[in-house]
Amino acid sequence: MVEAMTKDRLLAYRSKREEIRELEYTLENRWKSETLIGNNVIFDYSKGYPMPQSVVGFDYKRYERLQDRDLRRKSDLEKECAEIEDFVDRIQDSITRRIFKIYFIDGKKPVKQKEVAKKVHLDQSNVSRKIDEYLNIA
Repeated sequence: MVEAMTKDRLLAYRSKREEIRELEYTLENRWKSETLIGNNVIFDYSKGYPMPQSVVGFDYKRYERLQDRDLRRKSDLEKECAEIEDFVDRIQDSITRRIFKIYFIDGKKPVKQKEVAKKVHLDQSNVSRKIDEYLNIA
């Protein structure tokens, strides 16, 4: 089921792109983390009676579980971002598409409607109206 495109989903796009970058870093560097080094106690019966021995090692099960969880999250975020990008690319009106790209997709930091208006040579109120009309917000 495809979720309807809302202003909130569009505004969350940049944050999701940043989260994807963070997850990529984590996935590539998790094995370097000392938090995955664990220890356990086993009983050594080599002398005929149980003697506790400490065993230290890399926790592969936890590593795989965390990697799988983060890979699923990254995949979900990439699908969401692709949906948003496709939505914006399918906008027929050139000015509206440019407004959506500048306001919701491009750049690393949020852009104000006033700045978008300067780039597309419209008033800020017209930019706001075009966004609201396209998203059917009254």
